[in-house]
Amino acid sequence: MKRLFNSVMTILVIFVIASANLVAQVKLPAIFGDNMVLQQQTEAAIWGKASVNSNVRVTTSWNNKSYTGHADKDGNWKVKVSTPIAGGPFSIAISDGKALTLKNVMIGEVWVCSGQSNMEMPMKGFRNSPVTGSNEYIATSSNIQIRLITIPKVTTLTPVDDFKGTWKTCEPENVSEFSATAYFFGLMLNKTMKVPVGLICTSWGGTRIEPWISEAGLKKFDWVKLPDKSATKTENLSPQTPTVLFNAMINPIVGFGIRGAIWYQGEANRNEPIQYQQLVPGLVENWRSVWSVGEFPFYYVQIAPYDYGPTGLNSAFLREAQFKASTAIPNIGMACIMDCGEKDNIHPSNKKAAGERLAYLALVKTYGMKGFACEGPVLKDMKVEGSLAKLTFNNSVNGLLSLGKELSCFEVAGANKRFFPAKAFVTNTGITLFSPSVSEPVSVRYAFKDFIIGDLFNTEGFPASSFRTDTLKIQ
Repeated sequence: MKRLFNSVMTILVIFVIASANLVAQVKLPAIFGDNMVLQQQTEAAIWGKASVNSNVRVTTSWNNKSYTGHADKDGNWKVKVSTPIAGGPFSIAISDGKALTLKNVMIGEVWVCSGQSNMEMPMKGFRNSPVTGSNEYIATSSNIQIRLITIPKVTTLTPVDDFKGTWKTCEPENVSEFSATAYFFGLMLNKTMKVPVGLICTSWGGTRIEPWISEAGLKKFDWVKLPDKSATKTENLSPQTPTVLFNAMINPIVGFGIRGAIWYQGEANRNEPIQYQQLVPGLVENWRSVWSVGEFPFYYVQIAPYDYGPTGLNSAFLREAQFKASTAIPNIGMACIMDCGEKDNIHPSNKKAAGERLAYLALVKTYGMKGFACEGPVLKDMKVEGSLAKLTFNNSVNGLLSLGKELSCFEVAGANKRFFPAKAFVTNTGITLFSPSVSEPVSVRYAFKDFIIGDLFNTEGFPASSFRTDTLKIQ
């Protein structure tokens, strides 16, 4: 009988230990996994679930150092690990009694890539809407130093902590499905800086900016109607509902170590330029607030010219709002693609220009590289001499050009506020323009239309944004 009792007790002990080990296994959110990139030279947070009140040990192979965290009453734990200069691959062992090892981890530069369809548009293109040169870029994309993760499109009324997805290596079958703008951005950083790059794509076509901002971030914008959580149906929740994309597609990665963010969105808000001008810096400040790592850089693409048809506002007003927002708060910037628009395609095929111009901003403004430009000409001043309007520009140290074509995008108006096409030409000091129909110029506009292909560049090849010198009411 005693022997039977001892045998039963032994089995029970083994069962309890085995059960404890099953419970004890650490669980990580999807943002942590094999093939990921951690931000270099920082205190990078790693978090997850473990057995209640257990100690969690995280050991990093690059320095063989262990860090210990404690799981709370709900099993949540978090530690910060010191990351070295860029390199890899490395491994990270995480254990609260049963080990879990992350393999093929790189240390480098991590960027969040977000927005609507022009950020979502994959390297393979949309149906009947290609990305220029994509087949060659995809075929030659294998690169052990670039890693990719895409957050699936989900909506939720309350913030969630995880998503379904995995980090992927940079090879043709993965690159073909990944954001083209984000890929070209990351490729440029990798080629120039020779460091690993991690790209986190979280985007949804057709969405407005309000869903990407948290409830707290939207409260200062009194015209935005926050959803009534008690009355709103969660089934088939519209992605246009304020806060729902922040909750489902931004909140799960908040706190993950990043260098900065890139953004390509605005078409869905084109009829509210005044509000959008405030919402862009509002989104940036909101994300910076929840990440709590300071004023990380945020660069975005100005929407391309496109024929939106006879209804709605001229989208040049939205481009103007985007331009003004680019100086509203510190450490943000705008990439202009006035030369890339397509009359009948809201998704310009030249995604390489968008991605690389974002990268130039980052290389100069974030990484401090010198010797090359990162922005197009910006109007500095206008002087009127008789019937001539003379414009000078910033970001044009070596002058201006029109790529061998006649400048055709300028208009001029007199006191009657009627705009006429202007003859314009490059001079040693900037642009001089006139119209036989306007004897005394008062206002000038450049490329201020829904669809128009910009023709003014600095000698480094960056286009000027559409602009106007008048302050006529938006209508």
